[in-house]
Order: sequence, then structure tokens, then C-alpha cells
Amino acid sequence: MKTLVKSLLVATAAIAVISAPALAQDTREYSPVTDEMLLDPPAEDWLTFRGAYNNQGYSKLDLINKDTVSDLQLAWAWPMAEAGIQETAPLIHDGILFLQTNNNIVEALDAKTGDRIWTYRHALPELPASWSYQLNQARRQKNSIALYQDKVVLTTADAKIVVLNALDGKVVWEKQVLDYNVGYSYTVGPIVVDNKIISAISGCSIAGTAGGCYILAHDFETGEELWRFNTIDDPNNPEQQASWGEVPPENRWGGTPWTTGSYDPETRTTFWGIGMPGPYSELIRGSGDGSVLYTNSTLALDIDTGELKWYYQHLPRDNWDLDSPFERILVDQEVDGEVRKMVVTVPGKNGIAFGLDRETGEYLWHKETVHQNVVTGIDPDGTVHINEDLISQAVGESHLACASVSGGKLWQAGAYSPLTQAYYVPLTEACNTVAPTQTEFTAGNAVGAVQFGPRVLPEGVTDAGLVEAISVSPTAGETLWDYRSRPAPTSSLLATAGGLVIGGDAARDVKAWDQETGEVLWTQRLNAPIGGYPATYELDGEQYLVIPTGYSNSASSISSAFPEIPLPTGSGNSIFVFKLPKSE
Repeated sequence: MKTLVKSLLVATAAIAVISAPALAQDTREYSPVTDEMLLDPPAEDWLTFRGAYNNQGYSKLDLINKDTVSDLQLAWAWPMAEAGIQETAPLIHDGILFLQTNNNIVEALDAKTGDRIWTYRHALPELPASWSYQLNQARRQKNSIALYQDKVVLTTADAKIVVLNALDGKVVWEKQVLDYNVGYSYTVGPIVVDNKIISAISGCSIAGTAGGCYILAHDFETGEELWRFNTIDDPNNPEQQASWGEVPPENRWGGTPWTTGSYDPETRTTFWGIGMPGPYSELIRGSGDGSVLYTNSTLALDIDTGELKWYYQHLPRDNWDLDSPFERILVDQEVDGEVRKMVVTVPGKNGIAFGLDRETGEYLWHKETVHQNVVTGIDPDGTVHINEDLISQAVGESHLACASVSGGKLWQAGAYSPLTQAYYVPLTEACNTVAPTQTEFTAGNAVGAVQFGPRVLPEGVTDAGLVEAISVSPTAGETLWDYRSRPAPTSSLLATAGGLVIGGDAARDVKAWDQETGEVLWTQRLNAPIGGYPATYELDGEQYLVIPTGYSNSASSISSAFPEIPLPTGSGNSIFVFKLPKSE
């Protein structure tokens, strides 16, 4: 045992040495990212993972537009520092592009040239090889950084918050938030509001993390915890407690907030989507016909206290891992002189779009997209009804669920354009069988306790991919246009003031669509499936477009639906940066 501990200490020390920032420089000027800037982001920057607190994924830049997009040229490219699932969200400020990648590596690049400024490599603990699910968490880091003041805030796979200097990558402070030894981790980054770091923990489906999944607030200067909200145990809500049936809090799993929340400064409310319950089948988890709150819900929390203002459940009684944690977009629309404040989302894998009143949580409307068979109807008051014929009554009893665990809507974020008042959503047509199993819960592994069959297309469907433009109003969501393709979309979407929607697919093609018509105006094939979160910025009067590429679970899980499109054997994790040629 002493030998093992000594070896781990030596290994950790070695990793710590190489984690020191490389190529640091202090000659560059860097203006602090203030609260005022985050409330009204400069058009030339991309300060948060979806561009602004409202999570719209919309840029006010318009130099790259319907008339000029076909002239785009490659300005520079950069190979990312680590293999793994490609879900990066580049951030840009003051001519620096900050890039996070798997295993909590952060790099700062010159946004004009692509030259590296510094690299930070977080020293992750060595975990047993048998902890397969938890080890995989480090390979699926999404948008794990945020910019605030003159710092970069990083959330890590070993459940830490680390604050770095933006100009040299040196550690200012770090805090162990929860215990990674029992399974907790971070897979998404925080938002920062008024000196508060608002983050959400993952790993809540791992054997050792029963009883709590949390949204938390920490002081930006000290790391002191200010509040936490438990997404599966709310003693202040008897309805929430009763919704788990006879399952006590210490035997509950799930409720992971898998996607960074949005924020409304007018009401000082932050909105987060919450994932599925665990185990996935109610037969195994013992919750009976309870709705298992607050899983598959939108939560509205007071930013100052963490208190719950309202919730809405999009999929009660989930038996199929069709979790609903994805982006919550904030939309204001003026109708008859009155401003309606909405949350608009396609929250989960069954692909149903929702409009909610942002102040009350009132259900406004829903809109189906991909083929799904788990929701049979939604009442005028927003009550969701599920298909009870798909609930297994015995271990091994199998049912075909659509959409699947890998579709239709996944982590790839949609974008909203105020130009068209439309929400553009990347979707995948897919089904799979689901059957409960009896499984031993072991350290570092998930408690799903179901067996999934292969992902297949719904009957009569030949195209796996769908980008749907949903025209949004306070009373309805209606299809503006849709674009179907054989390969599945594998990136988030970006909308711009140039009238474009930008994203890409498993066939390695990045595309620019006309926001109004869905016409493809530009396409470029790159080295790997398009991934992560495309972004755009402006420097010295030139607009740049950042396209991440790399290994994609979203591509591989449904690749049998388009066998004529070979996927790369390597990861190819990179970013490609395009711009328009200089005018003579």
C-alpha cells in the first residue's frame, strides 16, 4: 500500500510540473471582463459559451453575411491539446482566444495569428481503471471555462473550481467543491454574476453520489460557498418529496444539470435544465408512478439566495434516459405593446420544444420535431402525459423508445435569432430498445441499470439529420423551415446578424444556412466531424469564424444509419478559424 501511495504521489508531482503554464507573457494588455460587459457583451467579443447570459448563441456581427459568406478563407488552425469527445466552447476577449479541452487543459491563443500564449494542464488524480464511467467524465468536458475580471474560471473533472490569471494562466486559487472519490465531477462551466460563480456538479448517476446533485454559488474572490440547491431533495416542497414515492433521499440518483444555465438580470433569476433520474427504470429505482421531481425540469433560482422560484417538468416518470437538461434560452418579444419574457428550449432527447413564461414558469406551448413515442400528449395547463405502454414491468422486458438515448436533441445547443424570431435546433432521428437490468452498483460507475439496443432510424425515415427552424411567439412555436440530411448534426449552432445559421455534421461539413429560408449558402469539408460550439469575433475590422472539429459520440452512436459516410479513425480535435479576404 505504501508503495502504491508513493507511486501516486510521484505521478501527481510529475503531472503538476507539466501543468505549469507555458509560453507565458506579460506584455499584452487585457481589459477586465466587467459585470457591465457581461450584461451587454461587446459585439467583437464572445464572452460566454453562448455569447451572452441569455444563451441565445447569437452574434451582432454582420461582416460575414449572406452576400459574403461564400468568400470565407482559412485564417489559421490549431490542434487541440488532448484527445476525447469534442465539445469545446472557445471564448474570445481582447484579441485572446481561450480554448478548453478534455482533461481540463486550457490554452490561450492569439486570436489573430493562432500563436499560443500559454497552456494550463490541470493535475487530475489517478483513478482505478475499473471506474470507467467516472474516467470518461474527464473526456467529455464541454464549456468548462468562464471569463470574469482578469481571470479565467475553470471547473474540473475532479470537482474543483480553479481560477487562473487570464494573461499568464497561473493559478490564483482553487477549491475542492465536492468529493471526486465518490464520483462527483464538473463537465460544464459556470456563469459568473456580481462576484458569484454559479456552477452545477455532475457525476450524480455514479454509485457513490446518492442523495444529492447540486447547483452552487461561490464567492469569486475567496471560493467560499454561498448557497447550494439540491435538485433531487427539496425538503421545502412536499410535492417534490412525494414524487419519489417510497425512495428516501439517500437512495436517489440523477438530476444532473448537464448544461450551463442562463441568467435574467432584471429579475435576478438563473435558469437551469435538469437531467434524468437514476436508475433509469422506475422498476429498479422503486419510485412507482411518481414523477421524480426535479428531474427533466426547468428550475428558476434566485441568484442571490439559491431559493427556488418555480419549476416546470418536461418529462415526468422517465424510464428511458431521455433527460432534459439542455440549453434554456431567454427571449423577450413585444406583442401589442407588452413585452413577453419567455424561456424557450428543446430541453431533452425526445425533441419536443417548449415555450414557458419566464416570470412564472407557466406553460405557453410545445412543438414536436423528431419522431418520438414517449409523450402522448400535453394538457393546456402543461401537464405532460407519457406512454405507459413503454414502461417495463419486469427485468429484461424490452421496448422501442423514440427518440433514443443518443437523439433527437442532445448537448448540441440551438441558437435564437432576433432577426427572424426563430429558434434553430440541431436534431437527430433515432430510436433504440430499452430494457431494465439487475446490476451491481460499483464505485466510479453509473447506476443506469438498463440495457440499450442499437440506435436505429424510425420506421420510414431515411435521413438521420435534421436542423429545424422554429418560429417563436408567446403563443406558439411553428416550423419556419427544416433541413434534412443523411448524416447527423454534431455541432451546436450559431446565429448571426449577417442572417446566417452556422453548424456542422458527422460528414465533416460545416454549413451556413440562410436564417429565413434554410438555403445552404456555404459549405466546407474539414478534417473530422464538426463539434463543440462555433463562435465568432472581430479584430481590427475583420470578422472571424471559429469552427471546432473532432471525435463525436453524436456521430459514432448513429453512424450505422449512414454507412456510406466513413468516420475518421483518429480524433482530429482541432479548431479552424476563417475570415473574409481583405478588400483591396
